[in-house]
Formats: sequence, C-alpha cells, structure tokens
Amino acid sequence: MGCMKVVATASLVIHNLWNQLRNGVSNYDIERQPHKVKDGGGDSASKRTRTKTIIDPHGKFLQRWNIIFVLSCVIAILLDPLFFYLPVINGDKKCIELDKRLWNRALFLRSFNDMIYLMHIILQFRTGFIDKKLQKLGRPALITDSWKIARRYLWPYFLLDLLVILPIPQVVTSWIFSEMAQTKSSNKIKLFNSFVLLQYVPRILPIYLSWKKLIRSNEKIEKTIWFKAALNFFLYLLAGHVLGAFWYFFSTQRMTACWHKYCERHTGCVQSSFNCDLSEGNHTFLKSVCRINKPDAKLFDFGIFLEALQSGVLESTDFPQKLFYCFWWGLQNLSSLGQNLHTSNYIWENCFSLSICILGLLLFLYFLGNLQMYMQLETSRSEEVRMKMKSKKRTKQKEQIELWISKHHLPSEMRKPIIDDMNQRFKEDEDVYLESLLPNLPGELQNNVKEHIGLKRLKTVEVLRGMEEQMLRTMCHSLKPMFHSEHSYIIRERDPIDAIFFITDGTAWTYTNTTSNNNGEGTVLTQAERLVEGEYFGEELLEWFQKSTASRNSLSKLPVSSRTLKAHTKVEVFALMAQDLKQILHSKLSSLGPEQLPSAAASVVQRIWRRKHPKTEDSVGGSTKLQKNAVVKSKKAASILLPPCYRLTANP
Repeated sequence: MGCMKVVATASLVIHNLWNQLRNGVSNYDIERQPHKVKDGGGDSASKRTRTKTIIDPHGKFLQRWNIIFVLSCVIAILLDPLFFYLPVINGDKKCIELDKRLWNRALFLRSFNDMIYLMHIILQFRTGFIDKKLQKLGRPALITDSWKIARRYLWPYFLLDLLVILPIPQVVTSWIFSEMAQTKSSNKIKLFNSFVLLQYVPRILPIYLSWKKLIRSNEKIEKTIWFKAALNFFLYLLAGHVLGAFWYFFSTQRMTACWHKYCERHTGCVQSSFNCDLSEGNHTFLKSVCRINKPDAKLFDFGIFLEALQSGVLESTDFPQKLFYCFWWGLQNLSSLGQNLHTSNYIWENCFSLSICILGLLLFLYFLGNLQMYMQLETSRSEEVRMKMKSKKRTKQKEQIELWISKHHLPSEMRKPIIDDMNQRFKEDEDVYLESLLPNLPGELQNNVKEHIGLKRLKTVEVLRGMEEQMLRTMCHSLKPMFHSEHSYIIRERDPIDAIFFITDGTAWTYTNTTSNNNGEGTVLTQAERLVEGEYFGEELLEWFQKSTASRNSLSKLPVSSRTLKAHTKVEVFALMAQDLKQILHSKLSSLGPEQLPSAAASVVQRIWRRKHPKTEDSVGGSTKLQKNAVVKSKKAASILLPPCYRLTANP
C-alpha cells in the first residue's frame, strides 16, 4: 500500500507538470515568450496570442526537477536487475519457467520510471541554454529560440535518452527466456545479454550529467564530503546488487546449456522445448549428467555458478530470499576482488569474473580518491584555520610592538629598524613577542634603544647624579627588560635585592609589614605607596655598594629588602642587576691608575656642584651651606667608584 501511495503521488506531480507545460502556465522560474499569430480570416486587427514556455536552466524549478530525475535514474538502475531474477528452474522436470508475479511488478515499475524519463525528454525541448560563445565574450545570453534549443538537444543527447528509454529489459528478457527454453541455443542468448549490459552505460551517464548540474547549482553539496562518501557507498551497493543479479541469470543459462548439450546426444530427448508450460519428452536422464550434488567437471563444469545451483535459489519463487542471497554473493566477491572464485574454462564465465575483479578495483580506487580528497580538504581547512589564527596573532603582536614603540617615543631612526627586524622574522615564520623583542635586536640597535629608555631614568637616581654620562650609558647597556603580570610579586619583603627596578610601564605597589608588639605577634600592613612609570625601586643596592666594598667585589652578601614590590597592573621594568653593576664598576676602576682616582673623584664633585649651582653674581662667595650639601651628594657618587683607600681624597 505504501508503494502504491508513492506511485500515485508521483503520477499526480507528473500530471500537473504536463498540464502546466501544455497550457503555457508556470509558477516557477519560467520565461514567457508570446508569438503573435494571425487568424485565418476576418479582421486583421483581431489577433490571438499563443504562449510557449521556456524554462530557465538556472531556475529553482529545473534544480528541483534534476533532483527528481537523478532519483528516478537511480531507481531505474536498481529496478533493471529485477528482470534477471525472472527465470526459475524446475529441478524435478528439468525445465524453466518465468516468475509471473515478479514480471508484472518489475514491468509496472519500469514503465512508470520510463514515464518520468519521457517527461525529462519533453523538458529538454523547453529548456533554454546559455550561449557559450557570447559567455566567453562577457555577454552571456539565455537562448530561448525553440529551434535552436531542439537542434542543440537532438545531437547527441536525444539519441542517448532515446536509447535509455527503450524497453530493452522488458523485451530482451522474454527473448532470452524463449531462447533458453529452445534446444538450439546460444549465440542469440549471448547477443541479448550484450544488449542488456550495454544499456547500463547510457543509464548511468545521465545520472552523472545530472549530478554535475546539481552540484554546480549547489555549492554546499559540492563541498560536502559526506555526500560524496554516501555516493561511493551507494555505488558499491549497486555494483553488488547488479553482479548478484547477473550471477543468478548466468547460472540459469549454464544449467540450460548443460541440458542442451546432452539433449542433443540423447535419442529420447524431445527437440522442442525446455519451457515448463510446453514441456514434452523424457528429461530424467539429465539428472545424472547435469548433477549438482556430486558434480563431475568432466561431464560439465559449472564453475562459479555451482554455488547458486546447490543453494536452491534458482528453484525458489521467494524473491526476497533470492535477492538477498545473490546480493550477498555480489558484495562478498566484489570486496575480495573475486579472489575466491574458482572458474571453469568457459570464456564468458572468465570474462564475468574479470569484470568483478576490475569493478571492485575501480571502486576501491574511487574510494581512495575520495579519501585523499577528504584528507586534502581537511588539511586545507586546518591550514586555512591555522593561517587565520597566525595572521590574527601576528597582527596582535605587531600592534603590541607598535604601541610599545609609541609609548617610549622612539625616534624614527630606531623605529624603522625595529619594524624591519620584526617583519623579517615574520617572513622567517618566527613569532615576535614583546617580551623578547629587545633582547633579540642587533647589538648596536639594542644599546641605542636601552639608552633612549634608560638614560633619563638613571639620571633620576640621586646617588648616580654625579656620575659622568658615559658611565651611565654603559649602565644602560646592561639594563634587562622584564614583564610582570597583574598582581604578581616582583620582590618580597626580606628578600635579597639583586637589582634596581626602573618602572617603564604599568603601576606597582610598595609596602611594609610591621609587627604590632615586641614579641612579633601579629602583623600590620602599613600604607602602600604607588609606583608608576618613571619611578624606581631598589636604591638600597646602591647604598650597600657604598658601604660594603668587600662584599660587593664577590657579591657574597646582598642587602635585604625592607619593602614588598607587587605589580598592580601588567608592569614593564628595566632591571640593573647587581652582577652587571659590579662588572661596570670594576671595569671603570681597572681603566684608572692609582694616581688618577683622586682626580676622578674631584671631577665628580665639581660636576655635581656646577650642575646644581651655575655661576651667578653670588657664586664667588656663595652659600657655605649649599656647598656642603652638594659636597655630601658628590661624595656619595664618588664613593661608589672609589675604593676605601681613596675615599678621603674625594672629600672637599
């Protein structure tokens, strides 16, 4: 009942479509062309308009129809093998008959499918096309002239469609059955078999062409790999179905061939017919020569068809039983490329076995091609995603670096080399992080950037104000950029201070934990002090360098921080490490002889004084108090450079 409802619905659709085409009315994407025709007589002003419908090849209607047509072609190639299951062998009478119930059903379904194909042929005469010559010239035009459409379709598409719609299975199958029932066989049977096989080529070709049109009009289907995988799986099942049907049909032919062979040699065999409806004569002797239970290859070698004869499916009228058994045989041998087949020396049997092997190999190669396409598609997709993420990452890195350059107001002679170096590393497929930007710059450029950022900050340190600028530049070269995340500790209270930290970006807090009583019970957090860009932390290290000469030479001891330094936001600092400071001071002292040290200290004092108190009217007898304060500050700066034995020389 369900099948009949489907058929009735499809019939109604075809009927409505036919009426629309005949009446020239369409609710789809159809272009109407009026042709004015004069009446046979009467007033020449009275005219009637005859409308002929031309279908847009890119319209929705034709896209939907192509889907219906592809499905009908698929159903057709599934239905055609049913005709091969029509012959049924009567093992007792040694005759052959047709399964009439299966014949009626297969004939009805095939005829209905041919009606759909006939509608497809009619639509081809009503479907416009794009002129390729005009399209190449950039002037695509839809050709709607009926004669041009017909002329284009008649060769070669119409001949192909005409070959498909011919009722070859319906006619040829009955002819083959008639020939198998005759005692004189078999060249005609081979010819009829060829007709049945050859019609499968034009049957499959329209599916391929319509499939191509369908995927061109729907990019989602074209890019859906699962749709292609489903098509591959369907072709595999279809091949198993067709091979199983041919195996059944050829098995009946081999049995009748055995009958014909020995009937000609036996005098009691009636030379008329093996048709069960017209069976005459004595055929019982065939049980001994065409036996299948204990086959004798010397008498007749059934080859790969012996299994079908022994299974009993050739004698059964249970169609589902025959269908699934033969379907399984087809899939089994298709999967193994026919390796388990033991053929006889019959040439057409070997050709059939070869076709199984070749078809299985082709389907396997097609599967590998789709698999490779899928892998390439996934690789390209992942590569595309990776490149997008990489591009976003590079853009973010570039923005961070350009923002960093702007914050520090680097001049163009520094900005351009940094950008060039960043772009070069991008070309070499290297990531450029802000944290590692400065250490990876070329040496001279790196020192220039550090001088630009650090020199003005070193000059803000009170203890270092008396030093010559060259010494400060040397210290700038040893500055190390560091980045601390939000709320992270840069240095804790009672931790050794091994560097001076100059804050160049962000905000930090410094505070001290003090005990509430003499026993050390309970802690009280003092008011925190905020440090921002331009300020520094760790001046205790310089004071320690002034006081402890012995320890500073080996850094065996370091001062302990009395405060905690904690990042409030993301903080960028430039750190002058104690080890680098020691090496700078040691290098400076090594370059001066013992007799030069006092002069160097005196020069420090003079520079500080002149910087703080330029010459004025009162400079000759200036304030003694101001002089003393300047001398005290200069002594601090000089004490960093001078060893203890020369510090007194630096006093005023």
